[in-house]
Amino acid sequence: MSAPEKIAAEPRTEFGKGAARRIRRENKIPAVIYGHGNEPVHVILPGHQTMMALKHGGANALLALDVDGSEQLALTKDVQIDPIRRVIEHLDFVAVRRGEKVTVDVPIHVVGEAASETLVVNENTVVSVEAEATHIPEFFEVSVEGAAAGTQILAKDLNLPSGTTLLADEDLLIVNVTEQISAEALEAELEEAEADAGIEHDVSDAEIAEAQEEAIAADSGESAESGDSDSE
Repeated sequence: MSAPEKIAAEPRTEFGKGAARRIRRENKIPAVIYGHGNEPVHVILPGHQTMMALKHGGANALLALDVDGSEQLALTKDVQIDPIRRVIEHLDFVAVRRGEKVTVDVPIHVVGEAASETLVVNENTVVSVEAEATHIPEFFEVSVEGAAAGTQILAKDLNLPSGTTLLADEDLLIVNVTEQISAEALEAELEEAEADAGIEHDVSDAEIAEAQEEAIAADSGESAESGDSDSE
């Protein structure tokens, strides 16, 4: 992880939905800093600079917030995003100190191409670790290059940097490489699973018409065979 980006934070003195809307209209972001047994600190951050810092820092971005002339290291814990405009509405941070150990979920990035006719399933997209607040891995890279069907990559197989400790179960399945299943086999498995679960589907008009046509054709065939027998 690179050095935390420094951002000037304004103290927030107005609260409520109206105040929050005014802050966002000015392209700023309301945020709160928790931790170390202190009262929550409410601040306002510059929108574009903060957004870029979070984008660069990843899921566990660490920022150096200048609050009233005092620097506070803040670890990103929750990002609220407007579902329509896709802008940051609010941020929650946890106050940390240099050298302090923190528990975080680090994303998994799968790279490479597995062997042909295989399916790569990312069973877990994050893994829980303990790391120094200023040395949190941005992500863990897992290569499946040339991996054959049956290959399984577990949490204990991850390459953890020095100072990072795995907290997840070491046998946690991260990536599973299986044989690629055909559409026909997948449909058969789905039908079997639905039958076991007692799921029934309504028969469509098209399926009824098709069944009637097959029945008529079968009857016609039987009649023809019967006529041939009588003539003999």
